[in-house]
Amino acid sequence: MAQKGVQLERETVCCSICLDLPKDPVSIPCGHSYCMGCIQNHWDTEEEKKVYQCPDCRHTFEPRPLLMKNTMLAVLVEDLKKTGLQAAPPDHCFAGPEDVACDVCTGRKLKAFKSCLLCLASYCEKHLQPHYDSATFKKHKLVDPSMKLQENICSRHDEVMKMFCRTDQQCICYLCSVDQHKGHDTVTATAERMERQKEVEVSLEELEQTLEDREEDEKKLEQEVESVNRSADRAVEDSEKVFTELIRVLEKESSELMQQIRSQQESEVSRVKDLQEKLQQEITVLKSKHAALKQLLNTQDHNQFLLSYSSLSTLSPSKQSFSIDVCLLRYFEEVTAAVSRVRPQIQDVLTETLRNISPTVTPDDVLLSPSEPKTRAGFLQYSKEITMDPNTVNYDLLLAEDNRKVTRMSEPLSYADHPDRFNHWSQLLSRESLTGRCYWEVEWTRGEGEGEGKGEVNIAVTYKDIRRAGTSKKCRFGCNNKSWSLDFYDTCKFFHDSLAIEVSAPVCSRVGVYLDHSAGTLSFYSVSDTTMTLLHIVQTTFTQPLYAGVYLSYSGRTAEFCKLK
Repeated sequence: MAQKGVQLERETVCCSICLDLPKDPVSIPCGHSYCMGCIQNHWDTEEEKKVYQCPDCRHTFEPRPLLMKNTMLAVLVEDLKKTGLQAAPPDHCFAGPEDVACDVCTGRKLKAFKSCLLCLASYCEKHLQPHYDSATFKKHKLVDPSMKLQENICSRHDEVMKMFCRTDQQCICYLCSVDQHKGHDTVTATAERMERQKEVEVSLEELEQTLEDREEDEKKLEQEVESVNRSADRAVEDSEKVFTELIRVLEKESSELMQQIRSQQESEVSRVKDLQEKLQQEITVLKSKHAALKQLLNTQDHNQFLLSYSSLSTLSPSKQSFSIDVCLLRYFEEVTAAVSRVRPQIQDVLTETLRNISPTVTPDDVLLSPSEPKTRAGFLQYSKEITMDPNTVNYDLLLAEDNRKVTRMSEPLSYADHPDRFNHWSQLLSRESLTGRCYWEVEWTRGEGEGEGKGEVNIAVTYKDIRRAGTSKKCRFGCNNKSWSLDFYDTCKFFHDSLAIEVSAPVCSRVGVYLDHSAGTLSFYSVSDTTMTLLHIVQTTFTQPLYAGVYLSYSGRTAEFCKLK
């Protein structure tokens, strides 16, 4: 009973904020008591409201009450401390069904703070203290609370399993190593752990790298999905505009043709009505003459007959033609036939063109822009003279032939610093900006003794604000969203924003580049003396003027912007 009374007393005096015996206990006007620091901190959080509340009874005070020391409670707390009693732990400190309980606590057990692999027991903070204070426990291995400590005990010998049998791949105790595992490859569990830990660390590193790569791949796929969606939306929008314009043209042509037919109709109908009127007049005259002649035949008086005959014989029938214009009728028939021929022609053109569109852009199966030339002669009408900008040239590159040819050197050259210069990647830009429709050709060669797959050359276009300084790949053509690059190595690939597309075509040494800036079309061609073969085509939206670019990765390799005029 005495113990129960003490328990009730210490619960009564406990500070309801920190759940511990009050430090510098103070009372507030409603009669509740707290640690001075606890109630001050609590009211400091309510300073902006200017209304202060008791945490227990929720009574409010205004203004903030002055805190007075509770002398009687302070004496009581000191007496409790002298007896060695402390405030009862709050409920969340006790072990629940899912928690590891302290093996030393009696009655209601507290949560374990640590487990000891040597003692094979778990301890709360209070009962763990000897492991920190006594030298006897200094070498004990403490781990996070575990419910599996008994799994470390050998079921055969009731000993801690500190050995590992590599032959049987299982943990054993020392007695097992000299008993049923005698002659096996055995080591201490610690040594095996160190070996296995190295393997786990390597696997973890590889896994982290793989995870990083997959997350990067996921980002690229997300970008690809966005790109596909943007391209599809743009294709729908552009196609709708084209068909709307086509419908408008057809409606206009239809309207004009209908007006022309109606005009011819009105003209011919008016002419025919005029003829009808004249014909009716002539019919009236002819009927009158017919009646007179009939009357003449019935005349009995010969003299009267002869006199009347002289006057009637002067009437002669009209020679005018009253036929419909056959040519005009033929015109109407030809219009009908022509319109009938146009319909299947338009339908065939649309069907054949749309059927030839492939889901993937390839050199052999691609829908070119209606305005894109079909022959080299057609491209040459948009040819543009390209020269290289000396302010952008990398230190490893040498310009020649009026800044149209560049060679990769084995040793860096001395160029003055310039903010436009690529200071790491061996690439450069054209002096001329590219807008509208432009066509140019680049011819490149391998270095002396250079074999297949040795070194790279990139034929590129880019916005002017591409990064120039530093070793980051964001400065390199094709590795950012500001540039588009065709890369020749042992194979041909197209790069944009670090996404690569294999180009199924043999590597060529002369490349034609066609740009329709407003249409958002960029095409790369393999050029020979007589033919042009499409390598890759890009359909996008260009938001800035573009500049031609070249990248060379191997000494001795050259690239030249060809003269086309």
